Amino acid sequence: MRISKTAPTRTLSLGPVRLRYRRRTLVTGVILAAAAAALGIAGMQTGTIALAFGDVFGAIFGQGEDKTLKVVQKIRLPRTVTALGVGACLGAAGATFQSISRNALGSPDIIGFTTGAATGAVAQIVLFDAGPGATALAAVAGGLLAAGIVYLLSLSGGVTGGYRLVLIGIGVGAMLAAVNTILLAKGDSDLAAEAHLWLSGSLAARNWGHAVPVLVAVALLLPVLLVLSRSLNQMEMGDDAARALGIRTERTRILAMAAAVGLTAVATAAAGPIVFVALAAPQLASRLTRSPGVHIGTGALMGAVLVAGSDLLSQRLPIQAAVPIGLMTGLVGGVYLLWLLTRSKQV
Repeated sequence: MRISKTAPTRTLSLGPVRLRYRRRTLVTGVILAAAAAALGIAGMQTGTIALAFGDVFGAIFGQGEDKTLKVVQKIRLPRTVTALGVGACLGAAGATFQSISRNALGSPDIIGFTTGAATGAVAQIVLFDAGPGATALAAVAGGLLAAGIVYLLSLSGGVTGGYRLVLIGIGVGAMLAAVNTILLAKGDSDLAAEAHLWLSGSLAARNWGHAVPVLVAVALLLPVLLVLSRSLNQMEMGDDAARALGIRTERTRILAMAAAVGLTAVATAAAGPIVFVALAAPQLASRLTRSPGVHIGTGALMGAVLVAGSDLLSQRLPIQAAVPIGLMTGLVGGVYLLWLLTRSKQV
């Protein structure tokens, strides 16, 4: 193994494999991973039955009293894994769409993909009184369908991306939001109340049936985006420059969008629409690393930190009510969005 430095980028050589990285980015990623783990454990300590750090840590590895094992492994650990996985999905997807659109507002919840997933789920609940499994599948299908519509409408001369993608996505999202409102208004009141609860975004009562699909999506789709990140970096200089470097720009864009939409749809299916995480996570990661390019990995880690932190905060609020995590991220994200709009020169 040999490490060579060509500031500000370092290269790690492992035989024929060469990995380029920036020291600050690597350190930031390690810190974010540690913070996500710490927030996850703190969340598992919180609840009706308060648990010590040692009890939680031991129960994760199957050690401790039966009562503690049941609480941690069957209730709190699936919730925490879902939170971390959903955050990672949204953070990576947000970084991808912001790169493709070359706009800080180009996140799935702004350009309609999350709303499309919500439409699929709401229709399934209100019209067919579906269970969690069918609702999740409908959410994935709705997100993919919305992404396909936005992509086709934003094509101009065989190319998509930029402000056109963002504006058309906002328009499609507004139409789908109207469809959601009509479905809720015309549907059975009990089913509409259930759909409203799902739309608020929640990690309550998450089990391994929710956590495992999210983990599978992260394991399969996140590496795809990491591989494509170098091409996405070069495409930010412009399609002509990227094509001169041998990059098949539209093919790369379609693959990246498909992977990012898949991550968004699975995350929405698992926990409902959780807003602003995909918008804020990549931007915060960029400011922490102070490095150019597409922040897929650090964006995913920052997303995990934001969702786990919001979940912990929602559980420890000094009020006698459980605040859905979607509302908590909306409160925090709204402040961030206002700051972004007033301070950034990119939007």
